[in-house]
Amino acid sequence: MSRDEVTEKIIATKVRQGLKWADVAAKVGLSKEWVTAACLGQMTLNAQQAAVIGEIFSLSEQERKWLTVVPYKGSLPTSVPTDPLIYRFYELVTVYGTTIKELIHEEFGDGIMSAIDFTMELTREPDPKGDRVRIGMSGKFLPYKTY
Repeated sequence: MSRDEVTEKIIATKVRQGLKWADVAAKVGLSKEWVTAACLGQMTLNAQQAAVIGEIFSLSEQERKWLTVVPYKGSLPTSVPTDPLIYRFYELVTVYGTTIKELIHEEFGDGIMSAIDFTMELTREPDPKGDRVRIGMSGKFLPYKTY
């Protein structure tokens, strides 16, 4: 048994049962963005959260324990994403990354936006020309220290 196998079981059960991530997240009591990331193997759940996910997805005790292990984060099967949706984010960072970096440095100084102290919200934005995807991200600014 591995974390990847648990993730595959979660996805298969979600499809089989016709579940929505927002409904799973509501049962856990956290955002759909964070719970989805956790179910896909990118976040660590505590024992209580793992118990709720385990109940929803009919996971064994051993499988539930895998949900509480710190995962290897940020793993994609290839260095340049091949999935079209994920590739668009890669393209977005490739095109706008230097602009985002420049504007953050101009506003905050030399540092980074945390992906640890971070929140995200994904919503649908109705538009007569075709609905849009709105993604709001908020990360704590961490300045570089001098020493």
